[in-house]
Amino acid sequence: MRAVAVIEPGKVRVVDLPDPAPGPYQARVKTEAAVLCNATDGKLVAGHFPGVEDYPLILGHEGAGIVDAVGKKVRNFKVGDRAIGGLLFEFGDPQYASGWGGFCDYTLANDHDAMVADGVADSEHGWFECYEIQRPVAPDISVEAAAMLCTWREVYGGFGDFNLQEGDDILVFGAGPVGLSFLVFGKLLGLGYIGMVDPLEHKREKALAMGADAVFAPDDPALETLTAARGGPLDAVIDAVGLPAIVNAALPLIKMGGAICIYGVIAESSITVEKGRGPYNFNLTMHQWPTRSRERAAQEPLCEWIREGKISPDDFLTHEFTVEQIGDALDAVASGQVIKAILRF
Repeated sequence: MRAVAVIEPGKVRVVDLPDPAPGPYQARVKTEAAVLCNATDGKLVAGHFPGVEDYPLILGHEGAGIVDAVGKKVRNFKVGDRAIGGLLFEFGDPQYASGWGGFCDYTLANDHDAMVADGVADSEHGWFECYEIQRPVAPDISVEAAAMLCTWREVYGGFGDFNLQEGDDILVFGAGPVGLSFLVFGKLLGLGYIGMVDPLEHKREKALAMGADAVFAPDDPALETLTAARGGPLDAVIDAVGLPAIVNAALPLIKMGGAICIYGVIAESSITVEKGRGPYNFNLTMHQWPTRSRERAAQEPLCEWIREGKISPDDFLTHEFTVEQIGDALDAVASGQVIKAILRF
């Protein structure tokens, strides 16, 4: 099968690996399409993802496909189902480590619920926490929407982790797929003012078109006077990029007891917080890994929004490539042209 390998930081190519065989609690998923995670995949390719040092590795963690085989103890997947969240951790070739291994012709999705029911959802039996979000998707959900659910479920779960409430006024740094998801979901969930910050004009225009109350470049003087212009500070600022500088830029903007919510993956091992720039009391929340129970629970409400036309992959998927064009896809993402790129298998 084809697999996207990062041979060493900055060097990516498609390699040939053995097809995986499903174990007792596994469904094998033939990949239809996958989407690039601009932040995580970009940092893995660059060699900057925290805690990942082993190369070569097999890339990817956001994809959708059709189940073509199931293990004998599987009860919640069947052949013909569309499934999301399939990954690979072993490849039949010991030289390759796993960067979640989702960009392959075949992945494996584990039947978490069956493992729980049988009392084997533990490390002794090979269970990993990511199994909880490997799920079938209803047949009326398109492959494009199914692939986007990998991003959307995590962002939706982030609202709970950040304790965002109806009526909250927020500012989001980064108008990529994560930031735009916070914007769209925030409006649907009844948040108040939502401003967006991005250095690229076309992304600021995209945010306005998708419902942002205001947009700013990072060096826009209007940011410094935002609280005065609005008549009060913000409830929260969300870093959807992963830059330590955003923390300190956000501090003067939040209210007493407000929150700075870091969603984007930060490569640096430490952050200097200039606490004197903010209120006496504030919350700093790091979301560098999904809360799986929230992510899992997000699938049903998101699928309802998809059916109702309230969210659409067409608003996010701006570029399309074949898997063999992975180098072009990564270059396009790095250039800032892309909101979200889809790889067709």
